[in-house]
Amino acid sequence: MTVLEQISAMGLQSEKVFYYFTELAKIPHGSRNTKQISDYLVDFAKNHNLEYYQDKSNNVVMIQEASAGYEAYSPVIIQGHMDMVCEKESDCWIDFATDGLELYIDGDFLRAKGTTLGGDDGIAVAYALALLDSPNIVHPRLEIVLTVDEEIGMLGAMDIDLSMLKGHRMLNIDSDLEGHFLTSCAGGMTTVAAIPVTRQSQTGRGVKLCLTGLLGGHSGSEIDKEHGNALVLMGRVLKDLTDRMTVGIVSIEGGLKDNAIPRECTAQLLLPKDRESSELASALQVIAEIESVLQKEYAVSDAGVCIKAEDMGDTSAEILSYVSQTKVLFYLNHVPNGVQHMSSQIPGLVETSCNVGILKLEGDVCSVVTSLRSSVTSRKLALADKLQFLAEFLGGDMERRGDYPAWEYVADSALRDSISAVYTELFKEAPVFEAIHAGLECGILSGKIKDLDCVSFGPNNYDIHTPKERLSIASADKIWRLLVEFLKRG
Repeated sequence: MTVLEQISAMGLQSEKVFYYFTELAKIPHGSRNTKQISDYLVDFAKNHNLEYYQDKSNNVVMIQEASAGYEAYSPVIIQGHMDMVCEKESDCWIDFATDGLELYIDGDFLRAKGTTLGGDDGIAVAYALALLDSPNIVHPRLEIVLTVDEEIGMLGAMDIDLSMLKGHRMLNIDSDLEGHFLTSCAGGMTTVAAIPVTRQSQTGRGVKLCLTGLLGGHSGSEIDKEHGNALVLMGRVLKDLTDRMTVGIVSIEGGLKDNAIPRECTAQLLLPKDRESSELASALQVIAEIESVLQKEYAVSDAGVCIKAEDMGDTSAEILSYVSQTKVLFYLNHVPNGVQHMSSQIPGLVETSCNVGILKLEGDVCSVVTSLRSSVTSRKLALADKLQFLAEFLGGDMERRGDYPAWEYVADSALRDSISAVYTELFKEAPVFEAIHAGLECGILSGKIKDLDCVSFGPNNYDIHTPKERLSIASADKIWRLLVEFLKRG
């Protein structure tokens, strides 16, 4: 049976939500590749006679007037983002630029074969379309705000014009733990360091290293889990290797998204030709020793970590000069990564962190992209200054992108009280309200809509930003019932 046939057989109230989710999954919609999905939403709006707006960034706003008898209620803004993080297994054939996802059901979970699922945040878009396409569901005026490029710095939210909106109550559906409602989040920034390098020609025995087997994860919600960062660990491996023997570095590459903890990193090395046989055996022995150390250190958090070495045979290549090699390894072994500060106000909450997300050493530059997060603006800026100082110390420079504000906690929230009451009545359990370290668009949109009252929630969606991502079908149905009942009460 197809995914939709299996969903239909479950008799869920949210069947239409999954219909739209599968439709969206057919459309490539990674960050910076959102024109096609944005046009799909516009076509949907036209076909359903909705007021709509599409801007040059591909953000889309759709408006459906209140049901009969609900005209006096305050409008409700439903908000999410249409782009997804595109991560895949090394043997997956899918081209995210042109291909859709291959969905399948695994017990209670909806998954994608070999790739991220895009439940973050395709489920919000699917909920919105299902609401707009359900004339039997009563509601106040609905204002649907769907942004782009949230995953690379909330760029769409920063660009969007919301002057057409009338609502001051916003449901952000971009959280991944059912029953946990978010009330504040960290701000963030992306930095891109560029360190110039010089090279020299050399012949010898080529060796390819691949550091793999790490779990990765979301650089906000998973940063405190102590998962290994493949880029930082590769820097450590190469420093140890070059300290113990003569090795030339040709290239290093790893990571796909700045906000995903890198799971793999590869390096092309060159051993001296005059001693290549003995050096190859020595190199493999040193690599095996380093691998053993890492496996002990990460036995709990990343039990599958390993270093694969491949003999590439005799070759010639442009390796880094001694000075450039030293600079690159110095950077990778000193760049801040992981949790930098814990909150002094909220026990257990990460306040400030840094994720080294993308590394590319080729040609005459080593480029490193990082994701910074903090609920304290001054510490976010201080961390960015530290990264810039490090890059400039090594003769490079650094660019700052996508700086977005934190979403600050508001003590009095009528929206929070009302949705809590509905949740408790429906499911006979009280929701949890909390702050998170991951970034949400609520902070940016609060600056665009005066007196905005907002809360963020969503269904259980595990291992987001990794190919293991899986969305709980039962939980998604539960959140759908919450949405319908909340709107019914005005």
